[in-house]
Amino acid sequence: MPPKNDVSQPKYIYLRTVGGEIGAASTLAPKVGPLGLNAKKVGEDIQKKTMEWKGLKVTVQLTIVNRQATVELVPSASSLVMKALNEPYRDRKKGIKNVVHDGDVSLDQIIDVARILRERSFAKKLAGTVKEVLGTAFSIGCTVNGMHPRKVQEMIDDEEIDIPEE
Repeated sequence: MPPKNDVSQPKYIYLRTVGGEIGAASTLAPKVGPLGLNAKKVGEDIQKKTMEWKGLKVTVQLTIVNRQATVELVPSASSLVMKALNEPYRDRKKGIKNVVHDGDVSLDQIIDVARILRERSFAKKLAGTVKEVLGTAFSIGCTVNGMHPRKVQEMIDDEEIDIPEE
């Protein structure tokens, strides 16, 4: 038999889930079951924590200590840019599929997103993190200040747009 888990040591589980929805207990059970947790209760905790991100895919970190799970949101660049677009909530099951996110985001919003992601970025300066977020905006399909995100990246490279240090 394998050794028992030490319940006093924290265990971390990362999940990608849709905000504001209870995830299927069948997907949570294999992850949290061996640690002695109820998958349904953990799913409800995740739903409560992600209500303000309703309809968006977000990453959630479960920290498990002494068979108690605490839910913490780990926002990704795509989730933060989608939230900055302020698109109305749409039902995933009934709504239209393959939605094009062709909204416009201001450069200040992109810089705010970059500041949130700064601690997880490997870029040396904030300008590098801003360019990472601009790449995400490009893949989502939105524009920045009415311009194509690639154009904004080139303007940052050419120092036409000034990005603050921190």
